[in-house]
Amino acid sequence: MKVGILTGGGDCPGLNAVIRAAGRRVMTRGGEVVGVLEGWKGLVEGLYTPLGPREISGLLPRGGTILRTTRTNPFKVDGGVEKVLANFEGEGFDSLVAIGGEDTLGVAARLYEEHGFPVVGVPKTIDNDLQWTWRSFGFDTAVDAARTVLAAAHEEARGAWNGVGLVKLMGRHSGFIAAHAALASGDVNFCLVPEVRFVLEGPDGFLAALEARLAAKHHAVVVVAEGAGQELIADGGAAARDPSGNVKLKDIGTFLRDRIAAHFRATGIDGVVRYIDPSYTIRSLPTNSFDAQLCLALGQHAVHAGMAGRTDVLVAVWNQRFTHVPIPVAAAARRQLDPRGELWQRVLESTGQAV
Repeated sequence: MKVGILTGGGDCPGLNAVIRAAGRRVMTRGGEVVGVLEGWKGLVEGLYTPLGPREISGLLPRGGTILRTTRTNPFKVDGGVEKVLANFEGEGFDSLVAIGGEDTLGVAARLYEEHGFPVVGVPKTIDNDLQWTWRSFGFDTAVDAARTVLAAAHEEARGAWNGVGLVKLMGRHSGFIAAHAALASGDVNFCLVPEVRFVLEGPDGFLAALEARLAAKHHAVVVVAEGAGQELIADGGAAARDPSGNVKLKDIGTFLRDRIAAHFRATGIDGVVRYIDPSYTIRSLPTNSFDAQLCLALGQHAVHAGMAGRTDVLVAVWNQRFTHVPIPVAAAARRQLDPRGELWQRVLESTGQAV
């Protein structure tokens, strides 16, 4: 077989590890593996690179992706789908391993539905928000890295009178990184996520709760997911979108930083806000040991699926077993934190916040 591999969407710990695992498995089975550069753009424009033993050697401890990545959607490029199909056939591919999240896999599912395109998906979303898979690779590494940042924020907060350590973490629509990092840290006093709305002003608002915390302990640590509180900073204008069609979020981190500082001035609180935004440094890391093993298994299972003739399936993890989930099912909706579920209740108990 001749297998193509592409990485789409944003960066994520483990992309190179999956490329390495899938490439090695193809080669050990006597097949040929080719890297498709820059996500779906590579199949639109015919951008390839060979992936032999030399090219994949040493990839495991490297962050990023040697194949590069974009958010190109061939269905939004003039003649893009026809070019994908022609380039796929012209290169002589038998199967494609598409490593990506909802957008990348959504393209894969539509190509299969409309054109019978042979593709196997590997779940890549640092937010861990794909349906029907317990864990996407890179998430555990992101939580590890976020925990280190929160420890720094805690020390920064304790080092100042009425110090506030404010950390913004990734999580466009799902607050799993923020929630799990808060639990792993043990020092977080407020965890703000997209799934749970909060108010700023008033006796039951966030600012009043923060003021009470400072009066009692004179320091606080706040973690906010990037998608939280978007309704608080909506300007009424048309939302800008990225090339995949996703809404570009407003910066909740700097918004909270400024509102907390303004509240301090208005109420006469002698305090300081230390703001940390580590987003890109977290997502560009190499994998930790857990994710390295997960990437190995996902890459191997993806190649096994393609060589067995499977298509339009996502290699997922469920109940400690690797499964094949139809890509349209996995990409149909985002997985989100349940505000009434056990995970969020543990966060509330750990932080002590009211809501």
